[in-house]
Amino acid sequence: MNVTLQEFDKAISVSIEEERLDAHNSNELKAQLLNLFEEGKINIIIDLKSVRFIDSSGLGALVSGFKNASSRNGGVKLCGLQPQVKSMFELTRLHRVFEIFPGIDEALATF
Repeated sequence: MNVTLQEFDKAISVSIEEERLDAHNSNELKAQLLNLFEEGKINIIIDLKSVRFIDSSGLGALVSGFKNASSRNGGVKLCGLQPQVKSMFELTRLHRVFEIFPGIDEALATF
């Protein structure tokens, strides 16, 4: 899975550089997030601007990251959702669980 990590004072951003977040690559994202948590990085912004499709496995990986962060008193925030991805979050009502922002800067300002 192609991702770009960028570290800030209060959080780290994980930009997913894939068009799809699905069963083929969601386990890699899960593992990557777990590594960040184990390194003590508990405030994570996941940038989905390149992602045009997400399925239940992709959503599951994000929910897993959210739960892991919460159990460590951290947080996972999302940004850059494409219309089709955003509609998936609304359909599954996950837009009520995650804080969703237009871009990284807006999400960063809330940590």
